[in-house]
Amino acid sequence: MTLLNVPDMTCGHCKATVETALRGVDADADILVDLAAKTVSVTSKAPTPALINALAAAGYPATIPS
Repeated sequence: MTLLNVPDMTCGHCKATVETALRGVDADADILVDLAAKTVSVTSKAPTPALINALAAAGYPATIPS
């Protein structure tokens, strides 16, 4: 599982856009978006940089929590 901080998420539309972007990288990914915490948990075979790049391309820059 990969946990990502996605600070620009604020609403249901953001959630849907993030999920769509991640499914574009891995259609079988297990995605859990937490709008309150502004995090996304992703279980995927795709490498983390590919997930981060997909989110950035969708307008939602993401980082790995430190």
